[in-house]
Amino acid sequence: MIEIRLNDNSYEQDIRELLMAFYPGEGFVYGTLEPNRGDVTDERPAVPAVSSAIHLAVEGLVSDDHRSFRLRLIFVGEAEFHVMRALPPELEKEAARRDEPIFLDYDDRTDAKNKIKRRLYVLLMFATGKLLPWGALTGIRPTKIAMTKLQEGAGADEIAAFMKENYYASDEKIALSIEIAQRERELLSAVDCAGGYSLYVGIPFCPTTCLYCSFTSFPIGKWAGKTGLYLDALFKEMDYVSRKMSGRTLTTVYFGGGTPTSLSAEDLDRLFTKLWAVFDVDRAREFTVEAGRPDSITRDKLRVLRKHGVTRISINPQTMNQATLDLIGRRHTVEDVKEKFAMAREEGFDNINMDLIVGLPEEDMEEVRATMEQIKELGPDSLTVHSLAIKRAARLNTMKEVYKDLKIVNTQEIIDMTARYAREMGLEPYYLYRQKNMAGNFENVGYAAPGKACLYNILIMEEQQTIVGCGAGTTTKRVIPGENRIERAETVKNVEHYIARVDEMIERKERLFALPEKSLEKY
Repeated sequence: MIEIRLNDNSYEQDIRELLMAFYPGEGFVYGTLEPNRGDVTDERPAVPAVSSAIHLAVEGLVSDDHRSFRLRLIFVGEAEFHVMRALPPELEKEAARRDEPIFLDYDDRTDAKNKIKRRLYVLLMFATGKLLPWGALTGIRPTKIAMTKLQEGAGADEIAAFMKENYYASDEKIALSIEIAQRERELLSAVDCAGGYSLYVGIPFCPTTCLYCSFTSFPIGKWAGKTGLYLDALFKEMDYVSRKMSGRTLTTVYFGGGTPTSLSAEDLDRLFTKLWAVFDVDRAREFTVEAGRPDSITRDKLRVLRKHGVTRISINPQTMNQATLDLIGRRHTVEDVKEKFAMAREEGFDNINMDLIVGLPEEDMEEVRATMEQIKELGPDSLTVHSLAIKRAARLNTMKEVYKDLKIVNTQEIIDMTARYAREMGLEPYYLYRQKNMAGNFENVGYAAPGKACLYNILIMEEQQTIVGCGAGTTTKRVIPGENRIERAETVKNVEHYIARVDEMIERKERLFALPEKSLEKY
């Protein structure tokens, strides 16, 4: 447990997120500090007593004039600072100043936030004895930094120097960010982001819930005979969206979940028939359906997808090790993955993605290598390699006592190995994002063969186009052109609530899209 004590909460989130990067899975409690009296050279208040459950406290103290900020770590028990030798040059100056106050311009929030995070990074580096691959960068979209700099006319060397100086990111992660940003920029150059939009349809059903999963999903078995109720509500929302987006070009369509192919072939046929009836799908550049769970795929369903013009599907094993599949609650076999992949090829799908997770319980380098060998034999058109992120709602988190003895390993060597395999398969990195509480503090990377990159994935990461979500648990993001601003409308996650309150969900979107851009509020 980590205690955070601040006399000003302006940067609490930034401090907490960096702590989460160094201490994934730790809980937090909040203490209090009396407001500082006098200038920054005054003595700080006495440290409050801490409970035996707390092993580290972070104290942040803002001066009365809001010109400086003091940070310190307080250890409980045997912990102490590590001796760090051969520091990278960009860290040496900050390390030498680690006991000094940080002087801030509170009118420049970005600069102030980065200064605080750089100092905290150095303190945590000495506390843990480790450097993070992404340095002090905690945002989920690192490539947006490189993309913004590219749009401003910066070259690769200038971008690398900026990311090194401001975030202490490793050379490898900086190079990856720049490579992906360059590829994304090329792909987006042919897209009318301002005049178009993308459609996301959420199907919140799965065969079972995986051990690590926190997505909105409900066991399909409990909804047998009742999925029509969900589709009726969904169709009402789709009707509204098609009218509201009339006159704008539909760029991409993405069906996610959950697992959309948990629905029967008849339900899928009804759903896609409705989609084509109310949206200009034939103008879309891409139509993706996640057929993620092999145990949800049948030949009849694949034929329904082909009949309705689906251009891209995902068949997601997560791992090709049977013991791990059994442990994490995937009710399919490795052979099922291979069989359903071959079936999709037989039915004519020429753009198949596969998702893998690195850092699954009890897997190490050799298990991941075995998975990559089998994936290489299958030859998917794209591959998304996720680093395990243990979310708050996942059973790995909510049932910690049950799973506390499971070994979770992720290293740079494992990540590098997956990247080598992807490139050997002719796949290039094209999008990247990060999540909180990721094993090893790494990233998720999408690799694709030339011409097979998922445009929707790029659009949602770079946040340059409005994406309208329909269905339980979805989010609509309205991009405000020229203002670097996004406004959101959320949809309830519970399926029964969604069905009962679909009119309210539509009204949320109506308020979001009806207001003039200059007077938008969050809903």
